[in-house]
Order: sequence, then C-alpha cells, then structure tokens
Amino acid sequence: MIYDKKVSAIILAAGTSTRFGGEANKVFADLKGNPVLYYSLKAFAENPLIDEIILVINPLGKAQISEITSKFKKPIKIINGGSTRKQSVHNALKIASGDIVIIHDGARPMLAQEHINNCLEAMQNFKGISIAVKSKDTIKITNDNNIVETTTPRKNTWLIQTPQCFDKNTLLNAHEKHAGDETITDDCMLLELEGINVKLIEGNYNNLKVTTKEDINILETF
Repeated sequence: MIYDKKVSAIILAAGTSTRFGGEANKVFADLKGNPVLYYSLKAFAENPLIDEIILVINPLGKAQISEITSKFKKPIKIINGGSTRKQSVHNALKIASGDIVIIHDGARPMLAQEHINNCLEAMQNFKGISIAVKSKDTIKITNDNNIVETTTPRKNTWLIQTPQCFDKNTLLNAHEKHAGDETITDDCMLLELEGINVKLIEGNYNNLKVTTKEDINILETF
C-alpha cells in the first residue's frame, strides 16, 4: 500500500470505567500479563504508517501510563481528556500534526494490523472511515416508551467499532461547529451531520471493547 500523508493515531484512555466496577480504570486491567491498553499501543507503535501516537488519559492514572508507554520507541504525546469522549477527541485533534487521524478506543485490545491498514487505504477515496461488523441480530427502533416503531434491514445494519479514520481538518472543523452538542456519541456522526459520506469497512467480531470484568474473560479466550 502506498500512502504519502502523515498519520496521527489517537488512543482514548480517559474514561472513568464506571461499568467496569471498582476504582481501577479498565485500560489497566490485566489481560494475559499486560494491561489492556498495552495491546492498542503496541499495534500502532509497530505499524510503519503511523507517524505519532496521541494518548488521551485520565490524569489520575498518569504513573501507570508512563510505565506502559516507556516500552515503546514511537513518539507518544500524552494529554488529559475532557469530561466526555467528544471533548477528549477534540483535545487530541488540536495538537495532532497528521493530515489523517485514526482514532481508537484504548479498551479494544484486539486491534489487528489489517484494520489500521484498510482504514488508511480507504482514506484515499473518503473523508471518514470506520471499522464495523454486521449485526447478527434483528434491530428494533422504539420510541421513548419502548414501543417498536420500525425494524432495520439486517443486511444494512452495522455495529460500529474502532478504529475510525478521518481527514483531520474535516473532523476538527466539524467538532468546532458542533461543540455544544453532547448527544454525539462517535466521530462519524459529525461527518454525517455535515452530509459527508462515511465508509464502513468490515472488521472482526472479536474486536471487543472492555466494558465489564466479564469482557476480560471473553478476550482471554481469543
């Protein structure tokens, strides 16, 4: 693959891990002898298409973060996150030096190199890309009273994962335009609001995000 633009990887690890239980951030949970976060960092650090890594953290875990990042030679900028995921991404975009940004959840340790490469290759034709998997289940859309209003066609229904990849300036402009809208739950939505096509690339069902302690057990089987 030929790719001549500078790429910044943004890894989000600033959450409070409320659903994980206990006081520990889930990105520090042990997974086969290493913290969950280690695996995402390793994937980007080893990819030759990634020029820099921006790690967005909760400052309460700074000492643990330093211990993990010391294992890698690729440049890693460490910044504090905001009160929401959207604010954390915005903080990172403002310091990213890349033409392209690839955003990943630090709590998704099963990131494959092909996911990174496929996202970047598709960026030659699109402004926004996301890894996703097709829904295995029927999805119902309800009103606020849980009354079903419609059923989505399964062949067109996807579950969004990360990484997600964007033209940096396009995404940064969209963030600033919609800065006050906290209903936005992922960066693809920002491009959708601007009428910009987002391409989905089929990923892998084992690319799970750690949310509860049970997820650690599932990931260990992979």
